[in-house]
Amino acid sequence: MKKNLHQPLILFDGVCNLCNASVNFIIKRDNYQHFKFASIQSDAGKQILLQHNKKKHSLTSIILIYNNTLYYKSTAILKLLYILGGIYSLSVIGYLIPKKLRDWLYDYIAKNRYKWYGKSKSCMMPSTQLKQRFLE
Repeated sequence: MKKNLHQPLILFDGVCNLCNASVNFIIKRDNYQHFKFASIQSDAGKQILLQHNKKKHSLTSIILIYNNTLYYKSTAILKLLYILGGIYSLSVIGYLIPKKLRDWLYDYIAKNRYKWYGKSKSCMMPSTQLKQRFLE
């Protein structure tokens, strides 16, 4: 399953309400439909991770794959916001914060995301019009 290496792909925790809200945030602002999506729990998500020699991956991190490079945690967030463009390009300012501190904050939120935002019983199902943007 080779995908366009230049089209950004976001792997996310499909049962996490915060993650699903983040995906919806990106979809609403991705006017040129740059991003594709797959939940880490999906067959496509698992296969993509295997292609990148990541047999196991914690569900606590969003993964952005762009130009055949994997970005994790806070770096993935900053990079995807930059790709989103417009006002979100200012996310590059976030790189001034040391990665260790950014990832600590990311990990803190990830650790508490189910408690704060809840968890779905199953992965989100995209609408018919969005289905082509999701890998299954």
